[in-house]
Amino acid sequence: MGRKRSIISGVLVFVMSVGMVMNVNATTIEDAQKKAEELEGQKSAAEAEKNSLTTQLNDIVEDMNETQSKMTKKQSEIEEAENDLIAAKVDENQQYQSMKKRIQFMYENGDTKILEVMMESQTLGEFLNKAEYASKMSDYDREKLEDFQDIVAEVEEKEQTLQTEYDELSDLQTELTAKQTEVEGLLDSNEVLLADLDAQIGDNAETLEKLLADAEEAKRIQQEQAASQSQGGGSWTQPGENVVSGNGYFTHPCPGYTYQSSYFGEIREFEVGGHKGHDYAAPEGTPTYAAAAGTVIIAGYSSSAGNWVVIDHGNGLTTKYMHHSSLCVAQGQYVEKGQQIGCVGTTGQSTGPHLHFQVEENGVAVNPDKYM
Repeated sequence: MGRKRSIISGVLVFVMSVGMVMNVNATTIEDAQKKAEELEGQKSAAEAEKNSLTTQLNDIVEDMNETQSKMTKKQSEIEEAENDLIAAKVDENQQYQSMKKRIQFMYENGDTKILEVMMESQTLGEFLNKAEYASKMSDYDREKLEDFQDIVAEVEEKEQTLQTEYDELSDLQTELTAKQTEVEGLLDSNEVLLADLDAQIGDNAETLEKLLADAEEAKRIQQEQAASQSQGGGSWTQPGENVVSGNGYFTHPCPGYTYQSSYFGEIREFEVGGHKGHDYAAPEGTPTYAAAAGTVIIAGYSSSAGNWVVIDHGNGLTTKYMHHSSLCVAQGQYVEKGQQIGCVGTTGQSTGPHLHFQVEENGVAVNPDKYM
């Protein structure tokens, strides 16, 4: 009974798992990721159900083998009882036939024949012995017949008991066979479910990969468009590999520079309060890099700074990169330390190709050497 309840439980779990299979195509990355998690969960449940059904099937087969062994033994006992019954009935019949012959003899010859036999006795003792023998023969026949009848009844009862036990085992075997068929059917359905889940997982993985690729491409196009629009006609440059140099908090923003054309604090006639950064003269197109990781808060065009980038590094620290010929980043983008952000140019108020690199703490320009 416990195993039967277990099988019913397995059926319910399996039906529920089948009902949970999703056939809805994901339309967003979030949907695809959520669906992937749900499908994996369903697959794990289906595999656990498969293991449970397999265990139940093995138990049923074991019970069937045990029951078959008992049936074989019981059949042997029934055959033995049948042979005993036949032997008992033969003995009963032989005793019955012998008794009938003696009764027939006495009926046909009457008491005279017995008297003649008794009268032939030579002595009184012989006469009494013959009379006693005749009486004992009659009692013996009756007792033996009753004994054989009792044996026949006993053997018949034993045979009936054995047959009842055999029938019960046969019914159990039939029930186990039905359960075996049921569980095997569930296992077949479970295999179909697992195959369907694997197919859905594969399809969803392809969908997710495509959605991610499409999103990345859309982001790239958006960045190009945003940069193109904000640069006042400036071009967009595909970024190269990240470059990190030096051991300071900042990497050099233009390691390919030719020479440093201006320094922080330098007094120039067209600037008030001294130069606010370092200028690195370099051939036009030389890559420029983010000095540290942060978020791009400006990537556009300014009449004075030209194509420029401003990065917020947190804790009040910002860096500015000016006069690019083209940019590699867009506003709102997160950049890593050493990630290319543009190419050296001479846009805005510039007398030649160079990168103006400026560092500010809480809006106040400081010497970049402090961080390099």
